[in-house]
Amino acid sequence: MSAEFPTARPRRLRRTAALRRMVAGTRLHPADLILPLFVKEGIEEPAPVASMPGVVQHTRDSLRKAVHEAAEVGVGGVILFGIPAVKDSRGSAADDPDGILQVALREVTAEAGDALVVMADTCLDEFTDHGHCGILTESGDVDNDATLERYASVAVAQARAGSQMIAPSGMMDGQVGAIRAALDADGFAEVPILAYSAKYASSFFGPFRDAAECAPQFGDRSTHQQDPAGPLEEALREVRLDLAEGADAVMVKPALAYLDVIRSFRDEVAVPVAAYQVSGEYAMIEAAAANGWIDRERMIMESLVSIRRAGADLILTYWATEVARRL
Repeated sequence: MSAEFPTARPRRLRRTAALRRMVAGTRLHPADLILPLFVKEGIEEPAPVASMPGVVQHTRDSLRKAVHEAAEVGVGGVILFGIPAVKDSRGSAADDPDGILQVALREVTAEAGDALVVMADTCLDEFTDHGHCGILTESGDVDNDATLERYASVAVAQARAGSQMIAPSGMMDGQVGAIRAALDADGFAEVPILAYSAKYASSFFGPFRDAAECAPQFGDRSTHQQDPAGPLEEALREVRLDLAEGADAVMVKPALAYLDVIRSFRDEVAVPVAAYQVSGEYAMIEAAAANGWIDRERMIMESLVSIRRAGADLILTYWATEVARRL
C-alpha cells in the first residue's frame, strides 16, 4: 500500500522543470518523426497550400532542400506524395519510371538515402482523374482485385526508384500480400512494408486533398476506409490480416481522434506502430494559432506527446523538421 496525504504528495515530483524532465514517462526523439512531403510536376516555384499554412507543393529542387533540412536535424524519415501533370482513370503516372514520384525518389535517395528513410505513398488517388484510390467498375465502385494489380506494379516501380519502405494507403483487402509477393518476385525481398492498417473515412483529411489534388470527383471513400464509428475489433482484424500478409510495421490514420486505436495496436502487435497526425489536425492548430487563441508551440508538442503516450513508435507529422530542431 502506498502512503496517503499528507505523507504522499505527488506534486513533489512536479516542483521544478528539471524534476519534471527527469521523471517524464513519455519522450520524443527526432528519429521518431516522419515528414510528409508533396512534389508536383511542372511547377517552377514551390506552391503554398492555402489550407495548410507553411506546407507547399514542392518542385524537385525545393523537395531535395526540404529533405536535406530534415536529415540535418535528425528526422527519421520522409514520405513522398507525387502530383503528376497528367492524370487518367488508371493512374498511369503512378508506376511510370519517368513519373514525378519515381524521379523524385531517385533524386532524394541518391542525396539523402543514407541519412534518413525515404519512402513513398503507394496509392492511386493522386494519379487518377476521378480521385479515387483504385480502378473503377462501370458502376463507379472501386474494384478491389483489379486495384491490387495496380498497387503491386506501383510498389515495384517505387522500389526500383529507390524507395526504402513501401507504404500502401488505399485500404484494399489483400493489398499487403499482393505488394509483398510482387516485391519479392522482383528482387526486393529486403524492402519493408508500412501498412496503413487502420485508415478511417475521416473528415480530418480535407486539407490533404488540396495539397495532393486528390479529392474524389464523386462519392467518397467509405466503402474501403474504415467507419469512424466502427467497432475497435474491426481495426484489430485489419492489423492481424496485414501482419499475416507480411507487413513489417503498421499505421493508424488519423492520430489524435484515434488514440484508443493506437493503444490497442500497441498492445496487440510486436512490430512498430506508426500514427499519422493528418492535415486536419495540423490545420486546426495552425488556424487557432494564427487567431491568437492558443500557444502554438505548446499545443504542437502536447499533441505529439499524446500520440507517443498512446503507443505510437513513429509519428508522421508536417511539423517533423520544426519539432526535431526544437528537440
